[in-house]
Amino acid sequence: MDRCIVLVDAGYLLGAAASLLAGEPSRSRITVDHAALIQGLRERAESDTQRPLLRIYWFDGAPDRVPQPEHRRLRVMPRVTVRLGALTRSDGRWAQKGVDAAMHAELTELARNRACSDIVLVTGDGDLLPGMMAAKEHGVAVHLWAVQAADGDYNQSEDLVAEADERRVLDRAWITKAVRPKELTGICAPSPAPRPEIAAILSAPLPESALAAAAQRAEEEAAPARHADAASNGRESGEHRVPPGKGVPTPKDLAALRGPGTQPPQPPTSATLRWSSDKGWVERPGGAPEGPEAAALPTLAQLTTAEQRWADREEDITTVGGDPFEVGQVFARRWMARLPEQHNLQKLSTMYPRIPHRIDGELLRYAARFGLLAHKDDQIDEHDRYAIRAGFWREVDARTAAEHAPAGDRAGD
Repeated sequence: MDRCIVLVDAGYLLGAAASLLAGEPSRSRITVDHAALIQGLRERAESDTQRPLLRIYWFDGAPDRVPQPEHRRLRVMPRVTVRLGALTRSDGRWAQKGVDAAMHAELTELARNRACSDIVLVTGDGDLLPGMMAAKEHGVAVHLWAVQAADGDYNQSEDLVAEADERRVLDRAWITKAVRPKELTGICAPSPAPRPEIAAILSAPLPESALAAAAQRAEEEAAPARHADAASNGRESGEHRVPPGKGVPTPKDLAALRGPGTQPPQPPTSATLRWSSDKGWVERPGGAPEGPEAAALPTLAQLTTAEQRWADREEDITTVGGDPFEVGQVFARRWMARLPEQHNLQKLSTMYPRIPHRIDGELLRYAARFGLLAHKDDQIDEHDRYAIRAGFWREVDARTAAEHAPAGDRAGD
């Protein structure tokens, strides 16, 4: 039949795009507008083959073959079929299993059944060479597309390149219409709210910690023995050192920076910020218990009807990209819109940077739907956690700032 089909190896396409734009093949380094990407593939395929598109097959790996958020968004798009292989971890790296075999089977079956006249392959794996040869023997024209290589060389099997009927390169200009490196998006956009310190919290260590760490390093280099004695004496006298600076501050650091109310900042050893609720709720020495006002705030689940829950899931699948900062904003926007009494929002705003336990746990569970909070090298990605919460607070700040703006300012917006 005079129509074309596109078979996409997502691991190759997105991995090569990450190498080109971010300098490494990790897909976590890029953000993808899947709707724009699919539309771009369709338009390019119809232009190159001069045939109408029948379907785009998207082949990817997933843990236990369970669809991830991006797969759920893709499979509800028109003319898109998602096929999943397994995603396994070996020697600290993730590897796809069964994706090549599925592409080979689909390629040969489509050609044998004469479902199309042209097939576009977006892949670089030489294992598909037998399938490509079989498709050609059935009279199908095979178009091989490559992603522009970061080093200027081929990132495809030379055998595939030699066997293809037509070959095209998806260059940087084409890729950047739908894919961007995460560094360009940033965790914090320019602040529309009265709390620009959120950006500073995420981007820099605390000054006190940095100074303490520098002094400690200088002392260690100058007199290791004296440093050891001083440290020993400090422990005996009950003194506590300020911990070294960190790229992402801990909840204790934030509590020390902020300080409760108008009181001076408390030492990190005595201030406790109850923040990470997904590891269980444990009262630590020196930590103030959560007040009744925080415990009384309603959760999003309590404020959401069955109809709204369905609409939320539809929005998550089709429009929410899954960037950590964006996820926090979406959650906060829904929660605030459904509050029956807006004074609850004012209560929450006074608790900054603390998020009440039940709401914080619900926020993290919501973020998990988008593949965030996943283990990376067996460690939880704390940077994503802070980005999620920063997005939540940024949306709260924007809402409260708008409500307290003079009437003339609101009318002019």
